[in-house]
Amino acid sequence: QLDESGGGAVEAGGSLRLSCTATGRTASLGKMGWFRQAPGRQREFVARILWSSRIVAYGLSVTDRFTITRDNHTNTAYLQMDNLKLEDTAVYYCTSSDSHIAAEWEYWGQGTQITVSS
Repeated sequence: QLDESGGGAVEAGGSLRLSCTATGRTASLGKMGWFRQAPGRQREFVARILWSSRIVAYGLSVTDRFTITRDNHTNTAYLQMDNLKLEDTAVYYCTSSDSHIAAEWEYWGQGTQITVSS
């Protein structure tokens, strides 16, 4: 199970931080990440972090603005979002997997709304 928090509304140029805590079967946690989906658009990869190595990857539209980190003690991943733009408005979904393969995701959070206004 994944518990998300931290969504909300912010003006363009502002910052928000999302949190996602994995509960239950966490001993085999391979990676965590976020996707987002805006109305009328396809789901988009945002960021991921490999749990053991902390190797990270970002979608092209968020590189240099978003930072993903993790706390191994609390099984929590964080997505720090800076310099937010109008086009960042979407529902953000936390996801995790026991696999290290980039395209494999098994567990999903409930989603949290991020709204960026001008």
